[in-house]
Amino acid sequence: MAISSAAAPTTANPLLRCQLSTATGAVSRIAAFPSNISGSRRSVSLISCASSVTQSPPSVANASTDRVFNFAAGPATLPENVLLKAQSELYNWGGSGMSVMEMSHRGKEFLSIIQKAESDLRSLLNIPSEYSVLFLQGGATTQFAAIPLNLCKPDDNVDYIITGSWGDKAFKEAAKYCNPKSIWSGKSEKYTQIPNFDALEQTPGARYLHICANETIHGVEFKDYPKPAGENELLIADMSSNFCSKPVDVSKFGVIYAGAQKNVGPSGVTIVIIRSDLVGNAQPSTPIMLDYKIHIENNSLYNTPPCYGIYICGLVFEDLLAQGGLTAAEEKNTQKARILYDAIDGSRGFYRCPVEKSVRSKMNVPFTLEKAELEAEFVKEAAKEKMVQLKGHRSVGGMRASIYNAMPLAGVEKLVAFMKDFQAKHDH
Repeated sequence: MAISSAAAPTTANPLLRCQLSTATGAVSRIAAFPSNISGSRRSVSLISCASSVTQSPPSVANASTDRVFNFAAGPATLPENVLLKAQSELYNWGGSGMSVMEMSHRGKEFLSIIQKAESDLRSLLNIPSEYSVLFLQGGATTQFAAIPLNLCKPDDNVDYIITGSWGDKAFKEAAKYCNPKSIWSGKSEKYTQIPNFDALEQTPGARYLHICANETIHGVEFKDYPKPAGENELLIADMSSNFCSKPVDVSKFGVIYAGAQKNVGPSGVTIVIIRSDLVGNAQPSTPIMLDYKIHIENNSLYNTPPCYGIYICGLVFEDLLAQGGLTAAEEKNTQKARILYDAIDGSRGFYRCPVEKSVRSKMNVPFTLEKAELEAEFVKEAAKEKMVQLKGHRSVGGMRASIYNAMPLAGVEKLVAFMKDFQAKHDH
């Protein structure tokens, strides 16, 4: 296991003595407690269970037998050793006598957590010192407004490359705060392509060029990045669904932002990496919670942050470093994606991926069945085999397998074996 576990608690709460089995989640003990019912004081015995307290989490091997392969697009699967580490520290983090969920966000304990999380993320992405790292709330969707509010005047021109639903939403939100222009859209091709960068007609004097690095719904991923035409023009990227899945040259970007709930943590945390010289010129109408300068000056602690989510992100960063960093993660992700796409392409048309091969996502793999009437059965039968959340996004249908960092190779191999068996039963 890449992450060591802290000692588990040795005593239970005197009012509600309930210890959940770490392997199965079954209730081990709930003691009787007094309750007022219809004005009379009674002692109500709820459940009488064994009194032993589990001292340590299950091994990853044991835990795996009780877990499904979760192909959800987000919130998504997390590394099992990270979950077990968090489980062991839930009751009493680092001997503090508190759970992370109970800590003051201004206390020394949580300050050590958020500072280490930032340090490890900087190491993973080799973030230059002239960039600030923020742990915020509101999802990447909130950044659709924060970006133009912080970087633009109301009459500034900005360019958007729209390769899917999320890029389109970012473009539409920006129209409230500046003058965005869609310089390329893949909508007519159902978002299955990425443009030739040399053919882009960028707007002279545009403040920035915005991309969505990986479109979660449509499964389209930038393998390289366009260069803004203007000398002072910035490249901005929503990296929510491929964040920390591969090395990235941060210095090419003015801002990188990402929701954590795909690759690096639970829902509720949004990470922003911004070049420090871009901060301090927000539009006067910018809400204080969207002003990057406020958050940088307060080290992401202007108000109470999503403390537990940041803690989990920190464990994920620690785990990624222990496994060899983002180069190692990319190698694993490439292998998983190749196996799944090879199965789709080798199915003689029974399964089909609509995305142009050169820009297929390594994170989100959409596919359809030649016989659309079998798709519901495919999802149902896969669930029986402990493979869940394979139904495609409601806007596009079909299937989608999200194979983020934490999806083990065994999960992809099991899905491919199931796909082949399903085809053998139905391809007549």
